Amino acid sequence: MQTVELKVQGMTCQGCVSSVTRTLSSVPGVQKVDVSLADSRATVTYDPAKAGPADFKRAVENAGFDAP
Repeated sequence: MQTVELKVQGMTCQGCVSSVTRTLSSVPGVQKVDVSLADSRATVTYDPAKAGPADFKRAVENAGFDAP
């Protein structure tokens, strides 16, 4: 397993945190997701054989948030 931190912009409430958490958790290979509204970050623990940072960025952007 590997862990990566992503910057997530556009979150304004706990509903946004829940949405990003759900979205990232649905990516195949993701084992754990921790999203911080205060830090505008998502920490993702995942299986690198199944997914990677590009997949997470795409998922966050598809959910309506920015992942620069």
